[in-house]
Order: sequence, then C-alpha cells, then structure tokens
Amino acid sequence: MAESTWHLVGSRDDLLARVPTTLRLANQRVALFHHDGAFRAIADACNHKGGPLSEGRCNGEYVMCPWHGWEYSVVTGQGPAGFDEEQVAVFDVDERADGVYVRTPPSTPRRLLKHKASHLLTQHTKAPGEPPRVLGISTTAMDAANPRFSTSDHLLEHTLSHLAAARGAETKLIRLRDLDFLPCEGNYSKHARACTWPCAITERLGDADGLTAVYEGLVQWADVLLVATPIRWGAQAALYFKMAERLNCIQNQITTNGRVLINNKVAAFIVTGGQDNVQGVAGSLLTFWSELGFVFPPFPFIGHTRGWDAEDMQNNVRLVRKSPELSAAAAELGDRAVDFWTILDASRVAETSVPRAGRKASGLPHTTDE
Repeated sequence: MAESTWHLVGSRDDLLARVPTTLRLANQRVALFHHDGAFRAIADACNHKGGPLSEGRCNGEYVMCPWHGWEYSVVTGQGPAGFDEEQVAVFDVDERADGVYVRTPPSTPRRLLKHKASHLLTQHTKAPGEPPRVLGISTTAMDAANPRFSTSDHLLEHTLSHLAAARGAETKLIRLRDLDFLPCEGNYSKHARACTWPCAITERLGDADGLTAVYEGLVQWADVLLVATPIRWGAQAALYFKMAERLNCIQNQITTNGRVLINNKVAAFIVTGGQDNVQGVAGSLLTFWSELGFVFPPFPFIGHTRGWDAEDMQNNVRLVRKSPELSAAAAELGDRAVDFWTILDASRVAETSVPRAGRKASGLPHTTDE
C-alpha cells in the first residue's frame, strides 16, 4: 500500500480565488472544489473518456464533465441517483492554520463499472468473392409533404439501379433528408480526444441518432460510395455539410489514435445544380473524402449545370430527366468506381494469401499489425 502523504496545496484565500482548479499530487490529477463551506477533492479524470472535471460546470454538489456531460458528486465522487455505482476517487482535505492540505493516495478509490456500450455499430462481415456493396448518399433537402424532382437524386438512383442490374452489386440508398440527426456538438474543440468513435452523440442516443445508418454504411458496410449533391450558392447542399461535420469522428481517429477506419474503399460523386462551380464543389468533395481514407477512380465525378444565369429551373429538370447522355455518364461513373474497387480488392486478396514470412521478399506492403 502506498504511504499516506499530506500535501500543502495553498492558502485558503488563494485557493478560493482559483477553485475549481486542478492539482498534480504524487503523479495524480486532483480536482479541487469548494462546496458547502469546505474544500473537496476528487480525481480530475472522468471515468468515461478522461475529461477534466476541474473544467466542468457545478450544480450543487455535482460537477458535469465538460466533454460528454457525465456527473459526479464533489463530496462522495459518485454519480447522481441511478448512476451512483460509478465513482471517481475521493481525496481527504484538511484546512490548517498554515493552509489547505490534500492527502494521497485517495481515501475512496475509483470504482469503474464495465459498461456495455450504450450503442454498438453493427458489424457487416463479407465473405471473399461476394459482389461489391455500393452505398449512395443523397444530400439534397426537400419538403416531404411537397416533394419535387431532384436532378442529383435522379442520377444517383439511376446509377445504383444500373450497378445492381448490370454488375450484380448490392446497393443501398440513404437520403439525408429522411434522417433525424443532431449537428456536431464540437467536442473536438474541447479536446481532440473528446471527439470519439463512435460519435459521442451516437453513443448517447443509440438508434435515435439518425446518422447511425451513415456511420455503419461508410465504415462497416460499403465498398463503394456514391455521394450526390446539388450546388447551393456555389457549394454543396446544407445537409451535406451537416453530415460532414459529424464525420469528424472518423477522421479524428487517424489524427489522435493512428487508427484508419476506411480502407480500400472507393468514392465517386454526382454534382448537379442550377448554378455553376461544378469543379469547385468536386474539389471540395475529393479533399474531404480523401481525408477519411477513400480513394478515387479515374474521372471520379460527373457534373451538370446550365450556368449561373439559367434561372428557368423547370427546363434544367426537364433536360436531366430526359437526357440519355447524362444517364449514361452516371452509369459509367458507377462502373468506373466498381472497376477500381475490383482491382483494389483483388490486390488485397492476393496480399492476404501470401504467408507473412514471404511478404517482404515479394515486395507486397506489410499490414499494419506487423
């Protein structure tokens, strides 16, 4: 057992001006509070993801972790009623004539329950040789009670139908307008490690978070991704950006944990609109999805616009709906994406079939677990 030690941490007046504050005592982070006329000390790291409790908001005797909202009593270290089996460590505090002292090790140790995750993204295993899985994401918004024709929707649906019929692909279509999902809470701005995978919103809400289907589709299910967006004021649709912000939890795994969730997956894009800037929108799409780990086939996007001053949108709709050239271009885009994935998949299968000892000699890349 570690030897008990009292640490002088400051004068009463100095600490009252600083609390809540964090202390480093005997290689432990301690959060110091003042509640009900007395100083209180608990471990500074939240049991959930290690968030700094000393930076949290206090409500009575409970402090809320600034990362994801878990609460603990600054007196007992326990969670509120219903969550009181969970506990952070509590340290004894003594006010003396010469200042305030905190004792280590803690008088009440941390109690961490083995929680079943509040939400588990479904794993979608796939046997070698099965046809490609193609996920289409439509980002256009419209009033469900008063629907309209969407050119980007139309070309995406045509592409998925073509790939299912001509290439035997398993296809799935997600329309963002049908999903009920919250905007990003900006956890990354609190701390890089506060942005978690799965997303903290998904972990909290489970299936009530509509973006669960997108996360599972991108990471667990799809081989090929097709994203369709209209041009709105020279950029992607608003729903696209709402989704993209929530996908930071995927990219953040790379930057904070060196963990790449997207491997050997191909993306391609359909961009249409009544305004110009197809190349600018496509460039933004290519940059963003490459940051998540997707790769692209030759000529990875198709676009259609009649220019900045073409305000007769009914004619634009009529043109796209009846254009065999645009339909053919959309189908060919899908074919290029599937063809490229087929090459990548064959290479992956060939690599895994080579014994580990022979990989260096063969010139094949090493896997990340070697």
